[in-house]
Amino acid sequence: MELPVQTYRVTRADLVRYAGASGDFNPIHWSDRTATGVGLPGVIAHGMFTMALVGRALAGWAGSPDAVVDFGVRFTRPVVVPDTDEGTEIEVAAVVKEVTEDGLTRLDITATCRGEKVLSQARALVRTTG
Repeated sequence: MELPVQTYRVTRADLVRYAGASGDFNPIHWSDRTATGVGLPGVIAHGMFTMALVGRALAGWAGSPDAVVDFGVRFTRPVVVPDTDEGTEIEVAAVVKEVTEDGLTRLDITATCRGEKVLSQARALVRTTG
């Protein structure tokens, strides 16, 4: 069973807010000059910010943030965020792989940006509510 796709817009302003909240002010997350200078295609979103958006989707599907029992990913491709008002979008999809005997749901997750997977081995275990 496939869960409804969740789409999240990511702008440079989001990266600034996340940097302030996380304390991660690495200039690859806000400076084109620095990002391209180290070989990146441009400013990229924080990996943990991308993972947090997937966590938001999981909480929505499960019905509550505390219903997410286990969650893990590998970062495979950066999310490039252009310096425009629109920024970019991350789409999060999931497939139910199993419902365990104790009522937990195992999900395989796909997160894409511009049609390319940005995470691999993205999996979660959630307890669904009512």
